[in-house]
Amino acid sequence: MPGVRRQERGLRRIEEILRAAATVFAERGYEGATTNAVAAEAGISPGSLYQYFRNKDELAAALAEFYRERLVEFRGSVPAATEGLGLDALLDRMLGPLVEFNLAHPGFKALFARTDMPAALRDAVAPAHTAVHVQVESLVGSVFPELAPGDRHRATTVAIQLLRGMMPLIVDADEAQRPALVDELRLVLRSYLIARAGRG
Repeated sequence: MPGVRRQERGLRRIEEILRAAATVFAERGYEGATTNAVAAEAGISPGSLYQYFRNKDELAAALAEFYRERLVEFRGSVPAATEGLGLDALLDRMLGPLVEFNLAHPGFKALFARTDMPAALRDAVAPAHTAVHVQVESLVGSVFPELAPGDRHRATTVAIQLLRGMMPLIVDADEAQRPALVDELRLVLRSYLIARAGRG
């Protein structure tokens, strides 16, 4: 049992460090974040942090994996609600929860929502990005089955970039302005995907 308790303590410590990393990444961005700042935010020494993560890239990769798991949970709640629905209904059902997800996870923006990803960060979060892309591509394919695989993949890449570009603006907006910005994002995504599928 002592070994189990040690493992549980270790998992709790990792969770605390990741929460601290999310806060630091959200406040300072990836470039401005340091392992010392994360350790201070977590209330531990840098040496204690290094027992779990050797550098900032490992922290970013672990945090990206945490967000990927949360997104998988989010995606798991979508199919029953969206199966068989058209694009408008799909966008209505997805954009609200996506905004809420970003509001609830402020560090997410630093790892996913930027379009000018530095090489070190891009490598660290690549597996999580790939998983997100696969999930979104599946949804795009369900609404636009006529798109060839290459076109569907490219359209998904563009749609995700549009989401990335708009989401920080939406999250930073005050509550009164946020719904109008979400409507603009819906219009952009809808117009692009319909035009890309050649539906006129």
